[in-house]
Amino acid sequence: MTRRRLFSALAVIAASSVLVGCAANEQGDAWSPLTGTLDATGSSAQAGAQDVWIAAFQRDNGRVTVNYEPAGSGAGREQFIAGGVSFAGSDSALNEEELAREFVRCAPGTTGIDLPVYLSPIVLAYDIDGVDDLGLDAATIAGIFSGEITHWDDPAIVALNPDAALPSSRITAVHRSDDSGTTKNFTDYLHEVAPEAWPWEPSDTWPVSGGEAAQGTSGVYNAVTGGVDSIGYIDASRATDLTVAKLLVGDEFVEYSSEAAAAVVDVSPLESGRAENDIVIDIDRASSEPGVYPLVLVSYIVACSEYADAEEGELARAYIEWVVSAEGQALAEKQAGSAPLSSDFAARVLETVATIR
Repeated sequence: MTRRRLFSALAVIAASSVLVGCAANEQGDAWSPLTGTLDATGSSAQAGAQDVWIAAFQRDNGRVTVNYEPAGSGAGREQFIAGGVSFAGSDSALNEEELAREFVRCAPGTTGIDLPVYLSPIVLAYDIDGVDDLGLDAATIAGIFSGEITHWDDPAIVALNPDAALPSSRITAVHRSDDSGTTKNFTDYLHEVAPEAWPWEPSDTWPVSGGEAAQGTSGVYNAVTGGVDSIGYIDASRATDLTVAKLLVGDEFVEYSSEAAAAVVDVSPLESGRAENDIVIDIDRASSEPGVYPLVLVSYIVACSEYADAEEGELARAYIEWVVSAEGQALAEKQAGSAPLSSDFAARVLETVATIR
């Protein structure tokens, strides 16, 4: 072979190698041992983060498909228990009644477990013409959403905001119409911090008549932005372009932030009376520690501790490990606006994830 032909042949081989490498990168890691499909549904608050996690996981595992439908936390838990999906996303943990049921996809004699994977402040987003700085305390928020406080120039709101040009217009308070873990977290905050103004127990279902109801996180967003003199509670990751209220914590108004959300989780205990591998955080909503934001949504992946199908268990474990990893948490913070779990707390969760079978 002449030198010219040799160089030509080498060039063809090199070009082919580049094309193969590009194809492999575009299709994901063809050499990953993982294969199969995970179907999931649940929390609409998790939707943005799930999109980010799924895209990266599938890129690195080219023979895996993960589908996530943000149908709401209540629907997610119900479908998971009934065996319709491999796991659920939920903004509230499994309750005693749910834990007592048969989990169809789990191995006989085992049950579902809660794994905290997503952390975000819940914010009070509002749209009041001429008001771009608003501070509220739990009792006043409870009055607004219970219907006891009906106008923006109510004395309770004016007392907290003496320099604001509050209008005399009627308040449109927007709540979730679907069973929602965001609602449960919001009502838990109101009940714990202002029980006299909010006597209702925490619930996924909105407990008060009146107000304006909207389906899902996107529904609340649209109702607030499209309404007049409106206010609604919403996951902070979906409220980046909205005006939000500060919360009174102790003697100071606190703005929401990832750091403040993570801080209240780190000072809160785990819920007692649960199995060791069922990790549920009992948020200290009444904390007056400096720098904490107590209106926080902790969202869970609800999975089997042991799957009836061992291959499904292996795939679920691998995916959840990626979600909780430092890289997965950082990616969701950057692209979906969530607050990452602290490294110590994430390590605790990963220990449990490693036991999934």
